Amino acid sequence: MGYHTRIIDAYLQEWSHQTYHKPILLRGARQVGKSSAVRNLGKSFKNFVEINFEKNPEYKEVFVQNLDVGRIVSQLSLLSNQNIKDQDTLLFFDEIQECKEAIMSLRFFKEERPGLHVIAAGSLLEFALEELPTFGVGRIHSMFMYPMTFDEYLMANGENQLIEIRNQSTNKNPLPDILHKKLVNYFRNYIIIGGMPEVVDRWVKTHDYLSCQEIQDDILLGYEDDFSKYRKKVDPTLLRNTFRSAANQLTEKFTYSSVVGNYKSYEVKKALSLLIRAGLLVPVVRTYANGLPLGAETDESYKKILVLDSGLTLRLLQFTTGDITHLISDILNLPPGELVNKGSLTEMIAGLEILRYSNPNLRHEIFYWIRQEKNATAEVDYVISTQGKILPIEIKSGVQGGMKSMWIFMDTKDVNLGVRSSLENFGLLVSPNKDTDKRVLICPLYGLSQLARLLTEINEEG
Repeated sequence: MGYHTRIIDAYLQEWSHQTYHKPILLRGARQVGKSSAVRNLGKSFKNFVEINFEKNPEYKEVFVQNLDVGRIVSQLSLLSNQNIKDQDTLLFFDEIQECKEAIMSLRFFKEERPGLHVIAAGSLLEFALEELPTFGVGRIHSMFMYPMTFDEYLMANGENQLIEIRNQSTNKNPLPDILHKKLVNYFRNYIIIGGMPEVVDRWVKTHDYLSCQEIQDDILLGYEDDFSKYRKKVDPTLLRNTFRSAANQLTEKFTYSSVVGNYKSYEVKKALSLLIRAGLLVPVVRTYANGLPLGAETDESYKKILVLDSGLTLRLLQFTTGDITHLISDILNLPPGELVNKGSLTEMIAGLEILRYSNPNLRHEIFYWIRQEKNATAEVDYVISTQGKILPIEIKSGVQGGMKSMWIFMDTKDVNLGVRSSLENFGLLVSPNKDTDKRVLICPLYGLSQLARLLTEINEEG
């Protein structure tokens, strides 16, 4: 499989050039490209040494004796028959969850071999870390990795120039219609292909949907095979049913009773928590949004769930409903406005994109807002904090209607700027209330990577 540029590459390169650097723990679900990104970084080092504890369990013995870093490095160098030298070498521990002693050793590399660059990654790593709550606070740096964003998908398809032109667009200078339509069509395909690197690579090489679906099915089966490793006391069938139910309940309040199997709510809740920890599901929790931080005032009983990837979501829906031909047809053929209004997939992708363009050095959260009053329910799809302010984001289709909840939120929370993300071109809406200066920025779904830039520009305009 060829390597396609990832956003995290620049962050990893920056880390590699720092004089003072901590070992990195690269975290994320299986198959999102963690190992490939590290190997790509390894090309910029004189020596790259990869230790895979799953393929080569004999390396575990090196760490069992004690956590003396000097001894460990010497023995690893001997066993791998490669020089492991400060500054020159990138040492990569893959599938490190298989060796808890190796996880524990990471904290000592910072103190005893600060000149050596060390990265660790692994699948189901979060469960191993949970059992080692003090594994290296302050001595290890975490980075978070996800499936490919829409921008990464465009780059894989060789559309760097299209990205460049889009990145110059503003609400005052939107894209020419021909380029806008080209990006909309790319976005339609991105919904189906998703961002799993192996799937994107297959699409770039073959443009064969069925071939891509085979890989997606293999990835999902691999995830479900992993369920038996999550916890001995959690039924893998419950995990599978919860995972598939999340695809069916996309962008709605998740209800435990909808999970097939007549499980008790607390059982489903535990399964959901494990799937979130594994990175397969992403929670969007209700916030009252009365101030920052948004997470200080939430209602955990109101939770929407996003699946990590749209392409995988479609395959999950195929597993549960048996036929999604009409859905695929809608994605490829519906007018842009109808596509956004009709499908929860576009709302889900927007939430995932917002998270994935955030700094990978931090774990980010995303929220939504709902007000329930008799005959007057209002809901804003996403609420985030950015540039020190609360930002409401609605996923809508057209100019007419559909913005009532947004204006209610902005009025009640005294927020002056919101965002509508859609398959429209870049633009700006002004509040229908002439007595306020409230505005809503229109940011296309294909341009969510530009949200921070657009917000800065509009704030500077005043």
